[in-house]
Amino acid sequence: MKKIKLVFILLAIFALPLISLPDPPGPPGGGGTNPGAGGGQTPVGAPIDGGLGILLALGLGYGGKKLYNARKAKLNIAEPES
Repeated sequence: MKKIKLVFILLAIFALPLISLPDPPGPPGGGGTNPGAGGGQTPVGAPIDGGLGILLALGLGYGGKKLYNARKAKLNIAEPES
């Protein structure tokens, strides 16, 4: 078992520098001359507001349903059947 751990650790030590090599720098001047391509402008990130709101609403709905089912099960157990 110690031998296997040693092999994985050594493999990680030697592979990590190869995996983490940076990309080579781009051409000087910001690239091509095509104005439609964005010519050196900083890219804008995608908005997460819509997806985050939907995810929050779904989570609240799921939690509410679980809470409703738990209360319903608790009330059914608390009432003795005749």
